[in-house]
Amino acid sequence: MDLCKTEDIVPEDHVELWEDDLKVVIDAKSMLYLFGLELGYSNELIGGGFKFNNPNAEESCGCGTSFGI
Repeated sequence: MDLCKTEDIVPEDHVELWEDDLKVVIDAKSMLYLFGLELGYSNELIGGGFKFNNPNAEESCGCGTSFGI
């Protein structure tokens, strides 16, 4: 996951529009691995940050930030 500039978005990318004009951009190659992914965020002091729930993952780490397919 990384930040990108609007001019870096290409027509093949999948763009999700979220609240407050937030855009989530997924390149076509990654879309194959991320289909069905649920992305959440927690601002807890311990264990806070982005949380991924990927039904396609065959393995994942205990902290919920990485997975293997």
